[in-house]
Amino acid sequence: MRARDVLAAFPPITSDTPAIEAARLLCEHKAPGLIVVDENGRPYGVLPAIHVLRLAVPGYCQEDPTLARVIDEPHADHFLDPLEGRTVAEALRHVSRDLPVADSEATVLEVAALMARTGSPLVAVVSEGRLIGAVTLQTLLDRVIPQ
Repeated sequence: MRARDVLAAFPPITSDTPAIEAARLLCEHKAPGLIVVDENGRPYGVLPAIHVLRLAVPGYCQEDPTLARVIDEPHADHFLDPLEGRTVAEALRHVSRDLPVADSEATVLEVAALMARTGSPLVAVVSEGRLIGAVTLQTLLDRVIPQ
Protein backbone atom coordinates (compact mmCIF):
# COMPACT_ATOMS: atom_id res chain seq x y z
CA MET A 1 0.00 0.00 0.00
CA ARG A 2 1.26 3.48 -0.89
CA ALA A 3 0.59 6.91 0.57
CA ARG A 4 -1.64 7.74 -2.40
CA ASP A 5 -3.86 4.77 -1.41
CA VAL A 6 -4.62 6.09 2.09
CA LEU A 7 -4.65 9.83 1.59
CA ALA A 8 -7.58 12.11 2.18
CA ALA A 9 -8.30 15.51 0.71
CA PHE A 10 -7.27 18.20 3.14
CA PRO A 11 -8.01 21.91 2.94
CA PRO A 12 -4.68 23.71 2.75
CA ILE A 13 -4.18 26.94 4.65
CA THR A 14 -1.53 29.65 4.48
CA SER A 15 0.44 31.33 7.23
CA ASP A 16 -1.88 34.35 6.77
CA THR A 17 -5.02 32.32 7.51
CA PRO A 18 -6.77 33.65 10.62
CA ALA A 19 -6.23 31.34 13.59
CA ILE A 20 -9.96 31.22 14.30
CA GLU A 21 -10.55 29.99 10.74
CA ALA A 22 -7.94 27.27 11.31
CA ALA A 23 -9.85 26.23 14.46
CA ARG A 24 -13.08 26.06 12.44
CA LEU A 25 -11.43 23.92 9.76
CA LEU A 26 -10.04 21.56 12.40
CA CYS A 27 -13.56 21.07 13.77
CA GLU A 28 -15.27 20.86 10.40
CA HIS A 29 -12.90 18.18 9.13
CA LYS A 30 -12.29 16.49 12.50
CA ALA A 31 -8.63 16.87 11.64
CA PRO A 32 -5.61 16.31 13.88
CA GLY A 33 -3.92 19.23 12.15
CA LEU A 34 -3.76 21.32 9.01
CA ILE A 35 -1.28 21.62 6.18
CA VAL A 36 0.19 25.06 5.62
CA VAL A 37 1.20 25.79 2.04
CA ASP A 38 3.24 28.57 0.47
CA GLU A 39 2.09 30.78 -2.41
CA ASN A 40 2.96 27.99 -4.88
CA GLY A 41 0.84 25.36 -3.13
CA ARG A 42 3.85 23.54 -1.70
CA PRO A 43 3.72 22.32 1.92
CA TYR A 44 5.44 24.78 4.21
CA GLY A 45 4.41 23.30 7.55
CA VAL A 46 2.00 21.09 9.40
CA LEU A 47 0.04 22.79 12.13
CA PRO A 48 -1.05 20.28 14.77
CA ALA A 49 -4.43 21.10 16.32
CA ILE A 50 -2.83 21.35 19.74
CA HIS A 51 -0.81 24.38 18.62
CA VAL A 52 -3.99 26.28 17.75
CA LEU A 53 -5.25 25.46 21.24
CA ARG A 54 -1.97 26.64 22.77
CA LEU A 55 -2.40 29.97 21.02
CA ALA A 56 -5.81 30.43 22.67
CA VAL A 57 -5.25 29.16 26.20
CA PRO A 58 -3.70 31.79 28.48
CA GLY A 59 -0.06 31.08 29.25
CA TYR A 60 -0.63 31.14 33.01
CA CYS A 61 -3.24 28.37 32.63
CA GLN A 62 -0.80 26.30 30.60
CA GLU A 63 1.91 26.77 33.23
CA ASP A 64 -0.42 25.96 36.12
CA PRO A 65 -3.72 24.31 35.06
CA THR A 66 -5.19 24.89 38.53
CA LEU A 67 -5.32 28.62 37.71
CA ALA A 68 -7.92 27.86 35.04
CA ARG A 69 -10.32 27.07 37.89
CA VAL A 70 -10.34 30.71 39.05
CA ILE A 71 -11.99 31.80 35.78
CA ASP A 72 -15.76 31.60 36.03
CA GLU A 73 -17.67 29.39 33.61
CA PRO A 74 -19.19 32.13 31.42
CA HIS A 75 -15.72 33.55 30.74
CA ALA A 76 -14.08 30.14 30.45
CA ASP A 77 -16.52 29.22 27.69
CA HIS A 78 -14.98 31.98 25.57
CA PHE A 79 -11.36 30.87 25.84
CA LEU A 80 -11.04 30.82 22.02
CA ASP A 81 -11.75 34.56 21.78
CA PRO A 82 -8.00 35.39 21.85
CA LEU A 83 -7.67 33.70 18.45
CA GLU A 84 -9.49 36.65 16.84
CA GLY A 85 -7.00 38.84 15.01
CA ARG A 86 -4.23 36.24 15.17
CA THR A 87 -2.85 34.19 12.29
CA VAL A 88 -1.57 30.70 11.66
CA ALA A 89 1.94 32.18 11.42
CA GLU A 90 1.82 32.88 15.17
CA ALA A 91 0.89 29.28 15.97
CA LEU A 92 3.61 27.97 13.62
CA ARG A 93 6.35 29.65 15.67
CA HIS A 94 6.30 26.73 18.11
CA VAL A 95 6.00 23.93 15.56
CA SER A 96 8.96 21.76 14.65
CA ARG A 97 10.53 22.66 11.33
CA ASP A 98 10.99 18.93 10.62
CA LEU A 99 8.35 18.89 7.90
CA PRO A 100 6.31 15.66 7.68
CA VAL A 101 5.96 15.39 3.90
CA ALA A 102 5.92 12.16 1.91
CA ASP A 103 5.83 11.45 -1.79
CA SER A 104 2.66 9.79 -3.07
CA GLU A 105 4.73 6.67 -3.87
CA ALA A 106 5.95 6.25 -0.27
CA THR A 107 4.95 3.01 1.43
CA VAL A 108 2.71 3.09 4.49
CA LEU A 109 5.74 2.05 6.55
CA GLU A 110 7.64 5.09 5.28
CA VAL A 111 4.68 7.30 6.24
CA ALA A 112 4.44 5.65 9.67
CA ALA A 113 8.18 6.12 10.23
CA LEU A 114 7.86 9.80 9.30
CA MET A 115 4.98 10.24 11.75
CA ALA A 116 6.94 8.51 14.50
CA ARG A 117 10.11 10.54 13.86
CA THR A 118 8.39 13.93 13.66
CA GLY A 119 5.69 13.29 16.25
CA SER A 120 3.09 14.47 13.74
CA PRO A 121 -0.30 12.71 13.44
CA LEU A 122 -0.58 14.16 9.94
CA VAL A 123 1.69 13.77 6.91
CA ALA A 124 1.33 15.94 3.82
CA VAL A 125 1.41 13.89 0.61
CA VAL A 126 2.89 15.44 -2.51
CA SER A 127 3.21 14.53 -6.15
CA GLU A 128 5.74 16.48 -8.19
CA GLY A 129 6.17 18.79 -5.21
CA ARG A 130 2.49 19.80 -5.05
CA LEU A 131 0.13 18.93 -2.23
CA ILE A 132 -2.40 16.26 -3.19
CA GLY A 133 -3.73 15.35 0.26
CA ALA A 134 -2.69 14.01 3.63
CA VAL A 135 -2.48 10.83 5.62
CA THR A 136 -3.67 10.97 9.21
CA LEU A 137 -2.55 8.57 11.91
CA GLN A 138 -6.15 7.39 12.30
CA THR A 139 -6.53 6.63 8.58
CA LEU A 140 -3.17 4.88 8.48
CA LEU A 141 -4.03 2.65 11.43
CA ASP A 142 -7.52 1.94 10.10
CA ARG A 143 -6.00 0.64 6.87
CA VAL A 144 -3.22 -1.52 8.32
CA ILE A 145 -4.80 -3.02 11.45
CA PRO A 146 -6.52 -6.31 10.59
CA GLN A 147 -10.26 -6.20 11.22
